[in-house]
Formats: sequence, C-alpha cells, structure tokens
Amino acid sequence: MSIISYEEQTKITRAIIKAAVMMLEFGAESKLIDQISQRMGAALGVKSVEMSLIPSAIVLTTLTPNQSVTTTRRAHHKPINMSIVYDIVRLCIELEKKRFGVLLVAKRLKEIKPNYYNRWLIVFMIGLSCASFAYLRGADVAAFFITFLAASTAMGVRQKLAKHRFVSIVIFTVTAFVATMVASLSYVNSISSTPSIALSSSVLLLVPGFPFINSILDAVKGYLSMGWGRWLQATLLTLATSMGIIFAMSLLNIKGW
Repeated sequence: MSIISYEEQTKITRAIIKAAVMMLEFGAESKLIDQISQRMGAALGVKSVEMSLIPSAIVLTTLTPNQSVTTTRRAHHKPINMSIVYDIVRLCIELEKKRFGVLLVAKRLKEIKPNYYNRWLIVFMIGLSCASFAYLRGADVAAFFITFLAASTAMGVRQKLAKHRFVSIVIFTVTAFVATMVASLSYVNSISSTPSIALSSSVLLLVPGFPFINSILDAVKGYLSMGWGRWLQATLLTLATSMGIIFAMSLLNIKGW
C-alpha cells in the first residue's frame, strides 16, 4: 500500500463522510452506509474506515499504516429520497472499477441532487392512493372523492410547511388536523354512508413506514443506537399524527372512526 500524505487522507476522509451523511439524511439503512464507506475507503487507498452512527451525526475515522484522520459531521433531517442513495452507490461502484482520484469523487458528490417529482403530481397521486385504499375498504363514491380531496389538501399543506422548514412534529400534527377536518365533510347531511372510512383513509399519507422499517433493520443488524433512534423518531411522528386527529375530532365532536 502506497503512503498517503496527511492532507490527501484528510480529503479522502471528507469525501467519504460527505457520502455517508448524504445517505443517512435521505433514508439509507445503517448497514449500507457502513458498507459503502468501507468500499470507498478501500478504493481511495486507506487501510480501513471506522464509523460511529447516531441519527443526528456521524463520526468517521480513516486509518493508514502510519496515521489516522477523524472527522464528525451533523446530519439534518430531510425527506426520504432513494435516488440520492442510488447515485452514491453507483458512484462507489464506478470508483472501484475506474479508481479515479478523491478530487473527482468530491466533485461528483457535489453534483448529486435530489430527484424531486412535480409537487402537483405528488398531491394528485397521494390523494388518489388514499382514496383507492378507502375504496378497497368498502367506501362509497362520496367517501372516495372526499378522501381524495382530504388527502390531496393535506399533502399540499404538508409540502407548504416543509418548504418553510417547520419541525416534523408540527408538520405531522397540522397535516393530520387538516386531513381530518376536510374528511369530516363526509358527515355533512349524511352525504356518505361510510364516513369513518374517509376519516381513517385520509391520514394514511402520514404513516412513517420507512423509519419503522429502517429501525427494525438497524436493530437486527447490530446498529442498536440507530435502531432505537429511528424507532423513537417514527413513534413521535405517529404520536403527532394522533394528536392532530384527536384535536380535529374533538373540535367537530366526532366520537371515533
């Protein structure tokens, strides 16, 4: 193994932790983050990469026979985006095959941007998916369209709040409140014979399935702190959703689903 200067190793360490932080922020499981960091380190010429993961930060050390470099980066909560994770994994595979330098790796990482869909397409598809679930549960036509309206409106509110950088708990509480308020139209003049289905289906867009799945995967694979952290985050989001639903139902004097 060739000797790497301290400056070069520092650049390698920064590039690896940049990739690791991006994967953590956009929803990759801990095992994948660890594996990709190890593989990038080996391809860039360091002996090993040691990493400590918590939900809000990463501590990473690169080791060579004569020295080590350690750095820490905070990770900020961002929407789940698997396109970012895919791009980083693909970059790692290309690095292993072509063995290009760390400067090109850093440049490629800066070029990786989230692949966002059109916001109105998302609003429409979320409304349609929740309404379809309501239909599968036996909702009538009125409940189907009210669910579509409620879920679409709630998604629009969620996007607006996220754009203004409100914390996730506030976003989920307000979104659940709005969805329940709009879905309560199914009770007006008995317009629907299945109003409870509209109420329950309109908030399905707030189910934190991805964090729950990742928490289980992390815990099973030995990353207990990450598993507990992600599980607690998902639980708090579920609690926030429940609070929004309860506030709306209390205001409307609706007894239950």
